[in-house]
Amino acid sequence: MFPFSFEWVWDMDHIVFHGGLWYALNIMGLGMTYCIIKAAWDTYKGKGGHNH
Repeated sequence: MFPFSFEWVWDMDHIVFHGGLWYALNIMGLGMTYCIIKAAWDTYKGKGGHNH
């Protein structure tokens, strides 16, 4: 079932499930975005392991 399907009914089960799903996806997305930006910033600033 997809939300654009005509048989879709927004009952409490769907609202709770999708609320939790989007909450978890947002937390993971924000965490990954932070890590990517921090890695790019540290690379740009020259901070990093020079022990190779």
